[in-house]
Parts: sequence; structure tokens; C-alpha cells
Amino acid sequence: MFLAGGETSPVTVAWAMSELMRNPEKMEKAQREARQLFDRKGGVVDESCLDELHYLKSVIKETLRMHPAVPLSIPREGVEAVVINGYRIPTKTRVIYWTQPDEFMPERFLDSSVDYKGFDFQLIPFGAGRRLCPGINYGIAVVSLLLANLIYHFDWKLPNQLKPQDLDMFKNLGVSASRKNDLYLNPIPYHAP
Repeated sequence: MFLAGGETSPVTVAWAMSELMRNPEKMEKAQREARQLFDRKGGVVDESCLDELHYLKSVIKETLRMHPAVPLSIPREGVEAVVINGYRIPTKTRVIYWTQPDEFMPERFLDSSVDYKGFDFQLIPFGAGRRLCPGINYGIAVVSLLLANLIYHFDWKLPNQLKPQDLDMFKNLGVSASRKNDLYLNPIPYHAP
């Protein structure tokens, strides 16, 4: 429990920043949303209005979908061959229930009721039912606040002329599914108008 509580939030933020760096247009959209909101508050990023960051919430959901910090639930593997909607799915086939599953698309959650709280079995990075993570609310609050601060206060650049598509996305499978290699970024301070 202590490992999951202390390691999963930074792992999720590292994956979110990695995906945003690989998708600069999505980073710009998240920053624009955060800066419009927090510029009105004098540049103070706090938890009082995190619920207004709809795109940021979608970024977090998409990050949890693609990179669950503790990958216990997905992907699913069939125990017997079945036919679903005319498609034959052989035994031991791994099934992920998403269109374009390898694409980072936070927009898929903007007009969607799918949430990570254990009721929508499409997205269960915190488990479900009796096995639901007791720290779900704390974890999401930490990830949201940290990510909001990072994207509001800084513009980010990859070092050494690294191109976004060349950023490695290898996973280190252990207690948590962290990045295999650390993420190095150059921060450029943002100065509110």
C-alpha cells in the first residue's frame, strides 16, 4: 500500500508529460486551458478550480488508459475462443476495448461519461468493486495539481534537439509501470501577461 501510494502519482505525471511532449498540439491545448484559468487568479495554481480544467482531466484519463501505474487490470486475455459481432477471437488473445488504442487522444474523454472510479469497466486503472484503490481521490488530486502546475508555469522543450516522435516510451515493469528511462526536459518559465 505504501509503494502504491508514493510511487504511482509521480509515475502517472511522468507518463502524462511524456505523452504531451510527443504530442505538442495537445500540450498547447492543455496549457492554453490552464493559463486562461489561472491567469485570472493571478498565476496561483491551487485545487480550488481544478474541476474547471476539462481538457486536463481528459489528459489524465487518457494517460491512465494508456499507462496505468499499476497494470493489474488490462489488457484482458480470453480463456476460450469466442465470436463477437462476427469477429473470431482465439484463446489467449489480449483484448483492449478502444478504437485507436495506441493513439494518445484525450479528446475521446471530453464528451464521454467514462470515468476511472471503477464503474466503467473500460477504464479501471484503480481497480473496481471491493478491490478499488482506497487512495483514488488523493491520487487524482495530486496528479491534477502537479500536472496543472507544470503545464501552467513552464513551457517545455526536449533536450539535444530530440524530436517528439523520437522520445522513447519504454516501460519498466515492476511494482509500477514507470518509464524505463528517465524523462529529461528543459523548463522555460512562463510569465503571465
